[in-house]
Amino acid sequence: MYIRKGDMVQVLSGDDKGKIAAVLRVDRQAGKVVVEGVNRVYKHVRPNQRNPKGGRLQLEMPIHASKVLLVNPDLGKGVRVGVKINQNGDKVRVCKKTGREIGQPLRRARSNRENG
Repeated sequence: MYIRKGDMVQVLSGDDKGKIAAVLRVDRQAGKVVVEGVNRVYKHVRPNQRNPKGGRLQLEMPIHASKVLLVNPDLGKGVRVGVKINQNGDKVRVCKKTGREIGQPLRRARSNRENG
């Protein structure tokens, strides 16, 4: 999975289809992501010491990672992503449409890791 916390993604299906928002959490084991403002549900909470009034809380629930596309900042919309090794030896995400690198490297080359 090539989606990380903080990435901007576009939702492909469901009630929030087309929405572009930031990733809050990534669960690699389950293959799911939590996206800001997407797949919101109400959780009914009984009154307790932390929340004396009780009521309904709105929470963002995880959606499957295959239902989001990474947003290319140049195009401003979701694109398919590939991975390649650049000239420095870093593993980077690449836009399939334009061929340009997207975001920070996924993994730095060994020589770059030691130097900083």
